[in-house]
Amino acid sequence: MAKQLPPLFREKMIDLLGEEEFEQFLASYDEPRVFGLRVNSGKIARAEFLERSPFHLTAIPWVPEGFYYEEGERPGKHPYYHAGLYYIQEPSAMAPVELLGVKPGERVLDLCAAPGGKSTQIAAKLQGEGVLVVNDIHSDRVKALVKNLELLGVRNAVVLNEKPERMLTAFEGYFDKILIDAPCSGEGMFRKEEEMMGQWERHSVQEFAAMQRELLAQAAVMLAPGGRIVYSTCTFSPEENEAQIAEFLDKHPAFDVVPIAGFSAGRPDWLREPWCEADGYSSKAKAAVAGTARLWPHKLKGEGHFLAVLGSGVGERVGASEGISDRASASAGAADFVAAAGKRSGRPALRGKSRAEAPPSTGVSLEPLEAFSGELLRSEPFALRRLVCYGEHAYASPAGLPELHGLKVVRPGWYIGALHRGRFEPSHALAMGLRLREAKRALSLASSDERALRYLKGETLEVAESEILRDPEETKAAKGYCLVCIDDHPVGWGKWLDGMLKNEYPPGWRWT
Repeated sequence: MAKQLPPLFREKMIDLLGEEEFEQFLASYDEPRVFGLRVNSGKIARAEFLERSPFHLTAIPWVPEGFYYEEGERPGKHPYYHAGLYYIQEPSAMAPVELLGVKPGERVLDLCAAPGGKSTQIAAKLQGEGVLVVNDIHSDRVKALVKNLELLGVRNAVVLNEKPERMLTAFEGYFDKILIDAPCSGEGMFRKEEEMMGQWERHSVQEFAAMQRELLAQAAVMLAPGGRIVYSTCTFSPEENEAQIAEFLDKHPAFDVVPIAGFSAGRPDWLREPWCEADGYSSKAKAAVAGTARLWPHKLKGEGHFLAVLGSGVGERVGASEGISDRASASAGAADFVAAAGKRSGRPALRGKSRAEAPPSTGVSLEPLEAFSGELLRSEPFALRRLVCYGEHAYASPAGLPELHGLKVVRPGWYIGALHRGRFEPSHALAMGLRLREAKRALSLASSDERALRYLKGETLEVAESEILRDPEETKAAKGYCLVCIDDHPVGWGKWLDGMLKNEYPPGWRWT
């Protein structure tokens, strides 16, 4: 593959690395790529997963929940994948979120989120507390983002399909942590995705650098005092990496680089002609970029990445997590339910037009939802969330959100289901976000049970009444909706009646 690298790319890397290291770098392209998965600690603890894992796993040094798996294994073809117990992710791509330092209860933004690998990693660290806002400007990529959030059972995410500049008013000074996994020339992905070489030849580095510059400036506006930004790319170009950080520091003196340990250091010596303006940065900014990091494919088991951690000032920190808790107590429970005017039917994800553009109104009956919750749920999983409805679709929105009117909101929170003609139809997202202990009526199949795979294929199952898990004191009838689990982890809904389980697994999710 090394022979296929674009000639201009080879020339550039020789200039940057020098002949000797370039030969080591070049040799990495003929080595087999590595494969990784990340345990979803929002659903299962690392130790428990390792006890159950059918795969041969080796720990990734920079991610506690990250593991290499062998090329011949197929983790995407296992029931645990459909239960959202792990996410298949390139090992180096797991590093940025680790540096973000997310804590439960914080407000976090993933600014360029699709397809959602890093978003789900952030969500696992939040442990269902606080607010996660995920945004992607490309409407065609948001569908995958939503599906991955649902698959991994994320409860506290708001999904936007918006230009970042349109978010500034609503979210000024709002977020504790912001991740910018910036669009880039993708040089670090040439080994993994050979088609990236063709894209590199069609799009200029300068084109991406202009976008990156804007994203950093916009993120600074939305960050709370004392907050943190992690900027990452999957490219080697100093124009998109060290140059972006040096320029940002010169324009935003309240920010500093938080030095990164454990990886190769950033290269201030690459801030030179012909790649960057030699005199375009202050000496302080140039020195600071030595605290950024580079992940090199010839130095570790992973693809090429650049990482920078930016801390904002030393002023008194805004108590964002405390504010969320205070506001949440006033907006918990099914009684606080807002109906927004709009279509009375249709798909739960808007296309083009924002949900938040519709003015709130009242008049939606909650009785079907309340009846379902009383019959099926042991606890109130919507506590500390604001229940909202758009048309017939109900959502549990994270407490403490600012006003979102005028923004393209794809999902205003955890999609619960549809209030349709006097009945409530629970969503697949609700099932995936629940835990077995929260359901009053459930079926848990062993992963070794052939019915587990048949369920994932959409088939009707024979299930004895004695197999339905329920508390007779609370749920006397076995018939009706039940939460279907595999090895005690939810995978969807079924309807049980007279020894048969009608399959409610979504057609688009089924095992093929």
